[in-house]
Amino acid sequence: MSGSDVLAVLTGVTLAAACGLRAFLPLLALGIAARSGLVHLGPAFDWLAGNPALIALGVATAVEITADKIPIVDHALDVAGTVLRPVAAIVAVLGAAPHLPPGIAALLAIAAGAGALGVHAAKAKARIGSTALTLGHLNPLLSFAEDGTVIAVAVAAVLIPVAAVIAMALIVALLVRWRARRSR
Repeated sequence: MSGSDVLAVLTGVTLAAACGLRAFLPLLALGIAARSGLVHLGPAFDWLAGNPALIALGVATAVEITADKIPIVDHALDVAGTVLRPVAAIVAVLGAAPHLPPGIAALLAIAAGAGALGVHAAKAKARIGSTALTLGHLNPLLSFAEDGTVIAVAVAAVLIPVAAVIAMALIVALLVRWRARRSR
């Protein structure tokens, strides 16, 4: 595996993890990066850089980000996200890393989907706790923090994939640590 293939895998894995917070924004970033020539998609995923996909992902991103600021609607998005976010993660990793052998690509896609589901589950649990403690008043602020995190991670995944993987690992470690403290 070449160095560019390793970077492509890191980009895909990082975008897949970001899909655990937002389903469409990482895919939009991947499509824009491919359109700009920063990322090379596999032939089966070239559609991500096309106008119809970019428009659809842009609209879906805007709807997801806006709706996530509305208490109760954010929980409905989390229910839908249980399916959407792992699928988006699979698309992100397979699209970003087109030169992997099929078996390795399949295993990586499954792991990426599971990882996104884990990130999603932690986020959903935090939102439920926030809703219980603040009657949903803190949820929009959490949503803005999630938006900023996904934007930063998506940009880093495309421009500096090694640093992005380290950042995602730190974010996951912080979430695990926070959860462990809460459970004590």
